[in-house]
Amino acid sequence: MLNPAPLLDLLKTEIADNYGISIPLYKKIQRGLYKAIENNLIGSDEALPSERDLAASLGVSRITIRRAIAVMAENGALLQRRGAGTFVNIRVVQPLSNLTSFTEDMASRGIKTDLIWLDRSVGIASPHEAEMLQLTAGSKISRLYRMRRADDRPLCLEYACLPNKFVPEPKLIKKSLYKYLDGIGKKPIRAMQKISAELFTIEHAHLLGVEPHSACLYIERRSFLDDGTPVEFVCSHYRGDSYDFIVELKL
Repeated sequence: MLNPAPLLDLLKTEIADNYGISIPLYKKIQRGLYKAIENNLIGSDEALPSERDLAASLGVSRITIRRAIAVMAENGALLQRRGAGTFVNIRVVQPLSNLTSFTEDMASRGIKTDLIWLDRSVGIASPHEAEMLQLTAGSKISRLYRMRRADDRPLCLEYACLPNKFVPEPKLIKKSLYKYLDGIGKKPIRAMQKISAELFTIEHAHLLGVEPHSACLYIERRSFLDDGTPVEFVCSHYRGDSYDFIVELKL
């Protein structure tokens, strides 16, 4: 349950401070809300006080509050749910320049992660899987299908397949696949990724708790050992409302 007092104190401070320049009132409120999110005064998926309560507590009009919230909702920082209120939508930003596991990447940000296993099994590679892993027809692969969560919030569905010789018993993978591969000297050192925009199927939407046919980021990745051997083929569906990928470009 949100304690509104620290949030309101921060917003009042922002409203009172001009920083030596003239800033529209709604932008001051926006800046205060962003600071509150950054300082964990409002947690992910927590509801803001109502527009009426914020306006009354801050001594501003509801139109000003509504404008500040609307802009932040357009930017994806807030989610407005009809009949329920306005909620914080903390997005995860992942750089594309480094090959790291989901667990490693989230741990570096201080984000608590967990997962739900949907499948850990051994089977025969499909023609596409065999092609991606450069295997012959009829080869065995290990399949790992899991829901990834950050701070108890579902973020993505990840399906990985590997040559069975690298993971002969999939149930030995408890949390981090890359940690396991590192332990046997088979951690990939490079990867190729393809990112595209898709719409969630009804099944995927149900698992992640989003609306069917809402936007998602679909990623296919092939990872390789230093000798060029494919070690992993991954298909992932990320929530479009919670995940951003960034890449640095240099001239």
